[in-house]
Amino acid sequence: MNSRKILITAVILLCVLYFAGSYILTSTKNESNLIYNGNSYGNTDGEGKALIDKDRQDNAQDKEQYSDREIVTQKNTVREKEYINPEGMTVMERYLLPEGFERMEAEKGSFAEFLRKQKLKPYGQKALYYDGREKPSLGIYNGVLDVDIGNRDLHQCADAIMLLRAEYLYSKGKFEEIAFDFVSGFRAEYSKWMEGYRIKVNGNDVKYYKATDPSNTYKDFRKYMDMVMAYANTLSLEKELKAVDTKDIEIGDVFIIGGSPGHVVIVMDMAISQDNKKIFLLAQSYMPAQQTQILINPMDESISPWYSLEGKDRLITPEWTFGLDQIRRFDS
Repeated sequence: MNSRKILITAVILLCVLYFAGSYILTSTKNESNLIYNGNSYGNTDGEGKALIDKDRQDNAQDKEQYSDREIVTQKNTVREKEYINPEGMTVMERYLLPEGFERMEAEKGSFAEFLRKQKLKPYGQKALYYDGREKPSLGIYNGVLDVDIGNRDLHQCADAIMLLRAEYLYSKGKFEEIAFDFVSGFRAEYSKWMEGYRIKVNGNDVKYYKATDPSNTYKDFRKYMDMVMAYANTLSLEKELKAVDTKDIEIGDVFIIGGSPGHVVIVMDMAISQDNKKIFLLAQSYMPAQQTQILINPMDESISPWYSLEGKDRLITPEWTFGLDQIRRFDS
């Protein structure tokens, strides 16, 4: 009888030790992953810290907005619309117009034309995160820009807008106009980068230093943009843009809330009716870094993915809500 009690006690102790060991191992693994993710950015000139801080801000943003997004996406269903041409491979070709609307004119060579002609991934393909995982489309998007975002957690919401703007200016040879402010206030100019200067960051002490020969390859340009995306965000971007009234909204304008949390979406295309009602398409990236998506309209499925502000007091998108006083525009 005593032997049986001893055996039972021993079995219980072994079970306790097993589960305790599993818990410790899991906790250690999770902690190691956090350390690894921090180091994976590479702590070059403070860039690692900037990216870690960026992730912390975005995690806070995710928690802050979760309940709102949940309510919005629960109201959404994916429905094939007559406004989608599955064979179309640009924004303009993919998205057809509701009856009674015509696309607004876009000057040849303009930012508006550039956005309208953005290439899309084949219809039905998912947006990819920077680590290769797919982002579910249900209730969020129905088109994805064919954009290379690299394998680092950089291309988030403000970054996607800055990259679109910079890509446009680069394509037009307007290199002097490619410049963005860091959160610290430092003005990062691509023209300096072209001359062989690089940017050293030590906390709020940011400065140029001569590092290499002058060069202006696309690879150089993307390295510059990586630096910008590491140190700029919605807070710094909002300060660079000018306010726009809702009645004057144009292709290329953005809805932006700067800060932590913060978010931004961009107007990719617009159309107008004979009675001057305007509709528009929106695109965004989000966090973690992911390919830019054309958003569905959770406010009005009858015209989705087109949006209208008629009779609205705010703009509700699948993952964020904006006030109508939060429209901004690039200066040139």
